[in-house]
Amino acid sequence: MAVLIDNVPDAAGRPRHPEKAHRPDQPALRKPDWIRVKAPVSPGYTETQRIVRENGLHTVCEEAGCPNIGECWENKHATFMIMGDTCTRACAFCNVKTGLPGALNAAEPEHVAQATAKLGLAHVVVTSVDRDDLDDGGAGHFAAVIAAIRARCPDTTIEVLTPDFLRKDGAAETVITARPDIFNHNLETVPSKYLTVRPGARYFVSIRLLQHVKDIDPAMFTKSGIMVGLGEERNEILQVMDDLRAADVDFLTIGQYLQPSRKHHPVVRFVPPDEFEALQTIAYAKGFSMVSASPLTRSSHHAGEAFARLKALRPAR
Repeated sequence: MAVLIDNVPDAAGRPRHPEKAHRPDQPALRKPDWIRVKAPVSPGYTETQRIVRENGLHTVCEEAGCPNIGECWENKHATFMIMGDTCTRACAFCNVKTGLPGALNAAEPEHVAQATAKLGLAHVVVTSVDRDDLDDGGAGHFAAVIAAIRARCPDTTIEVLTPDFLRKDGAAETVITARPDIFNHNLETVPSKYLTVRPGARYFVSIRLLQHVKDIDPAMFTKSGIMVGLGEERNEILQVMDDLRAADVDFLTIGQYLQPSRKHHPVVRFVPPDEFEALQTIAYAKGFSMVSASPLTRSSHHAGEAFARLKALRPAR
């Protein structure tokens, strides 16, 4: 049993995280049995990898070192990460490279649509790096990807997991107008941890983004997620739930933070499964329509099945 995390230098021999190179090593807790997963070795995994490579695409599954990649790719469920593999921010939890990204690939929307068709995805999740270097934060590119998928795969439901579009006026409207089926933006952690965990972001900007989606299109499903194990207090998690419900967010995910390397934020605690179950019960009591909470929960893990259940609940609301 193993958890695969990519800490390998790139093809030119450069370290993956040069901005973290001079940070002191952080302690690394031994993973408990409930957090371990099988290494990806199935034929389905290999076929998914081939389709992704043939279309020149990046996936958050690989770039963020997701522990569920073996399971998801065995079933040909890949989460596409658009606008390159290099992020303009340097969050302390994230395994995606930081630096100055290259120019946008105008052919990428069509390549994402082609891969969606080849994988036979009934539900596709599209996320991205942060592109603070772009005037619209990449919102127009998100819209182009949505349009390309709609044209080639009209029956596929589309979930976008966007950046916060900090200081990018009109960016959120561009994505919302493209009408994804579900708009996801992760808070990642509690407000008190933002300066150390997510220093380039602002908690209430993220909350306002999610609220803004509902202001523009009350019928659009919204979703957000947090990690636990970063040193947050239980009452802080409950406050985040209340803030998200105040923004009328439909779907909440809660998963265990896993430390990509000793240069990243340490895991303060591995939260046991029974505590995730308790948080899920509380979240439902607070009014979320859909909640996924477990050690290995990630935003796009079983996203299609969860969205189908979420849609089925809408007439009853």
